Amino acid sequence: MAHSEKPGVRLPELKLDELLEELQARIDAARGTRDRVHSLLEAVLSVGRELELEQALHAIVETAAALVDAEYAALGVIGPGGRTLSAFHTVGVTAEQIAEIGSFPQGHGILGEVIRHPEPLRLEKISQHPASYGFPAHHPPMNTFLGVPIRVRDQVFGNLYLTEKRGGAQFDEEDEAVLSTLAVAAGVAIDNARLYEESRLRERWLRANAEITHRLMSGSERAEALGLIAERAREIMGSALAAVALPVRDTKSLTVEIAVGVDAQLHQGLVLPLSGTLMGLSFSTAAPVASDDVHQDERISPDPPRFHGLGPAVAVPIGTREDGVRGVVLVAREAVRPVFSAQETEMLRGFAAQAAIAMELAERRTDAEQIAVLQDRDRIARDLHDLAIQRLFATGMTLQSAGRFIDHPEASERVLRAVDELDETIRIIRSAIFGLRARAGTADSGLRARVVRMVDTETPVLGFPPSVRMEGLVDTDVPHDIAEQVVAVLSEALANIARHAHADRAQVVLTTDGREVALTVSDNGVGIPPGGRRSGLHNMAERAKQLGGHLDVSSPVEGGALVRWRVPLPRE
Repeated sequence: MAHSEKPGVRLPELKLDELLEELQARIDAARGTRDRVHSLLEAVLSVGRELELEQALHAIVETAAALVDAEYAALGVIGPGGRTLSAFHTVGVTAEQIAEIGSFPQGHGILGEVIRHPEPLRLEKISQHPASYGFPAHHPPMNTFLGVPIRVRDQVFGNLYLTEKRGGAQFDEEDEAVLSTLAVAAGVAIDNARLYEESRLRERWLRANAEITHRLMSGSERAEALGLIAERAREIMGSALAAVALPVRDTKSLTVEIAVGVDAQLHQGLVLPLSGTLMGLSFSTAAPVASDDVHQDERISPDPPRFHGLGPAVAVPIGTREDGVRGVVLVAREAVRPVFSAQETEMLRGFAAQAAIAMELAERRTDAEQIAVLQDRDRIARDLHDLAIQRLFATGMTLQSAGRFIDHPEASERVLRAVDELDETIRIIRSAIFGLRARAGTADSGLRARVVRMVDTETPVLGFPPSVRMEGLVDTDVPHDIAEQVVAVLSEALANIARHAHADRAQVVLTTDGREVALTVSDNGVGIPPGGRRSGLHNMAERAKQLGGHLDVSSPVEGGALVRWRVPLPRE
């Protein structure tokens, strides 16, 4: 009887065990949910602590991967157009793998699906979605996928992308809820980081403006102030290159006065037309002009080759249309860096406008000093004329009258000689007065402007615009007589190219270091034939010889001809 009762006793025990196991599973699930909620709260607090934007973005990606146990995670920042990605922060992919894969994704395929439809997207297999079109070479295999948008002030900032949940499991609704909650916290953290970054950026711009104003108003040279403008713009904008161009008076051209950063020497002294160039357009329109890839931009002249390795660029006017544009500042980043945002461009434009005001104040101060100098010279000239010349003239007349009463021949001759000396002194003083009162030559007589006008004149004959670069104080260091010879030699050289070279590119380089002036004209034509006419070259050589210089003519390995005309400058 006892044996027959055992099954009846064990049946309730089995049911109790099952109930206990189910209770334990629910306890474990509750503990897991509690732990996950705790992890989510810690993640929200951790993300919110970051104030540096780049660090905040990286922390968000790492936290997202840890919360949903994903092997790979990425945060794609949506670009200004709202259709592509301008930055891509990854976790789980090594630097070596990134180098093998190549450039970061632009937002096509599955990534673009979340951009076009900013809602959570969960997939069991990426390849089965209609928007998927595969991965590039060397890309690690990925199947499961979870993507959610990140909104900042009701605007989609970017998207979180998670793939390959560890253990071969699928992303579930709880993962989607956790990641969506993190995305909300991430939006707040990103907004705080952007506000903090914006405040720091404004502070740096204000310090830079104060520094430039102080330099200009304390009497620093214009070149020093322009160099400071370029250097501060490059530093604050996180650029590899910065350049400042100013207009050439009475021409439709700009000249790059200052360049700092990558390959700065290729930009220094370049003369750029106002039409069809990035900086020229910014000057003409008094508005910012941007380029996503300055190296491939058709608004950049091909000669000389420059901007290698650079990508995003923006040119902003120095000044406003109402107050007058005084120049252009251009900044360019490396090709892998993001494009300049509208906010960055606006801050650079404000900085340039403040720099223009400082430049105008400095010019007004210089003008006032110059007026004071001219007024003082006028007073000196008037005093010399009214006092010194009249008294010398009266003394000469007295001596001349007294000479008639001197009977001794030698004494009479000495008196007459003294009268002649007084007349010569009067002439010297009058010449000095004329020099004091003479005004400086007009600006359009400067060598820089004359060279630009000569190139513009010859461009229709050549059939193409030559590139022009000028370095040094060509307007102040080169005397008028040598400047005349430089213009004549340039005219002869360009005429030779038009008549004989059959070229489609030419370059004009004018440099001076204060000791000599050098004019180099090169082209990519047929070169100089051994038995060809050399009357033009002979004229150039004679002009150089008369000034104590010389002419070098050569044929580069890459073809064409190179003419280098050099003469020394007179020492003060």
